Amino acid sequence: MSSSQTAPALSQPYYGAPIGAAVQRFFKKYATFTGRASRSEYWWWVLVMAIVGAVFSVLVLATSGPTVNEFGEPVGPSGLGLVFYVIYGLWSLATIVPYLALVVRRLHDTNRSGFWIFIALVPFVGGIILLVFMLLDSNPQGARFD
Repeated sequence: MSSSQTAPALSQPYYGAPIGAAVQRFFKKYATFTGRASRSEYWWWVLVMAIVGAVFSVLVLATSGPTVNEFGEPVGPSGLGLVFYVIYGLWSLATIVPYLALVVRRLHDTNRSGFWIFIALVPFVGGIILLVFMLLDSNPQGARFD
């Protein structure tokens, strides 16, 4: 989009959204399970989640000391690593509802009901099927969910 064009309304999907706009829309539509979300809105947020998760994992590992005790048994994070572990847990809890809302809106953009999110509960293949749905192109008939 050129600088003279503006982003679409929050009620509409933002096709070709840049990362900053995708993150802003993620938080502005915190628990909005109606409407649609473009592929770029969804995948930019997945990238942000992956980066945040990797950063916290490195911080926990780098600051928690040994991961096994003198008997070779695994131990949890301690010290500053425990603080980062708790912060990451709080971050995960704070973003689970908007992430689920984003998945439902992405399903709507592919002209599927939001109830397809429950396919992820099917062992082995459910997550793969949901991944394929997230990869699919937008379907204009999905406008019925607006």
